[in-house]
Amino acid sequence: MLVYIFAQTSHWIGMPAHPARYTPAAATDAVVHDLPPIRFDGQPIDIRLSLRRTEDGIWRGRIMFGAEGTEAERSSAEIFCATSEQDLWQSVRDLRDHHLRDLYRSLL
Repeated sequence: MLVYIFAQTSHWIGMPAHPARYTPAAATDAVVHDLPPIRFDGQPIDIRLSLRRTEDGIWRGRIMFGAEGTEAERSSAEIFCATSEQDLWQSVRDLRDHHLRDLYRSLL
């Protein structure tokens, strides 16, 4: 008869914890970038992208339409969200004119 004896060196059987030393990224003020204009009902519509990094390190962005500071200016909610600025820009680049026109139409 073979008896196997297991010598337990610790009372914890799970995986050892590795404390993550995480320093939250500092939040940044919004930076506005000009995008190529779209045409809506035959009129050119200026487009800007407002980007910011939040306290939790996530990048957020919103699209702004029309001339800045005018009555015609419209803004979306922060519909873009990504873990890096490059990922957020890729999401914006993936949009086509018809997506932007539909978004603009929804804000009128």
